[in-house]
Amino acid sequence: MNYTEIAKQVIEKVKYIAVATCNKEGQPWNTPVYAAYDENYNFYWTSYKGNQHSINIRDNSKIFIVIYDSTGGIGNKTGVYIQAEAYELSELEDIRTARSYTQGRKGKEVDDPRKFVGDQPRRVYIAKPQKVWVNDATITESKLEEAEFIRDYRIEIKL
Repeated sequence: MNYTEIAKQVIEKVKYIAVATCNKEGQPWNTPVYAAYDENYNFYWTSYKGNQHSINIRDNSKIFIVIYDSTGGIGNKTGVYIQAEAYELSELEDIRTARSYTQGRKGKEVDDPRKFVGDQPRRVYIAKPQKVWVNDATITESKLEEAEFIRDYRIEIKL
C-alpha cells in the first residue's frame, strides 16, 4: 500500500482532527474538532464563534491539522499532517454543502444553514490543504525495543 492510500484510510477512520492555530501574538492553540471532508480533502467542522480557535482563524487563516490513528501498537501509529488555510463560511449554499458532509458523516439530515450566520453562536469552517504529509510508521514493536530512539519521518504526499 502506498503512502497516499494509507493517509486516505486514516482520514476516513478518524473522526476528530486536531486543529492548531495561533492568535495575533503568535500564541499557539490546539483543539480537537469533529470533522468531515469532501472529495478534494477539504475539511469542514462547526464551532462556536467565540472559541479560541475560531477567533484565531478569523485573525490568521494559516492552520495545521493532525489526524492521528493511535489504535496501532507501539511504533505502528500513523499520522496525517496538513498545512492548510482555514476560514469561516458565510454563504448559505457553502454552509449547506459543508453541513451535508458533517451531518452526512453522522448519518443525520442537513440542517438549515441560517443557523450558522448573523447573530447565531455557531459557525461552519473549511480548511483547504496546502501541503500534506504522512509519517513513515514502519518501526515494528520488536524493532522499537532495539532502537535507541524513534525518528519522525514524514513523507509529503498529494491527496
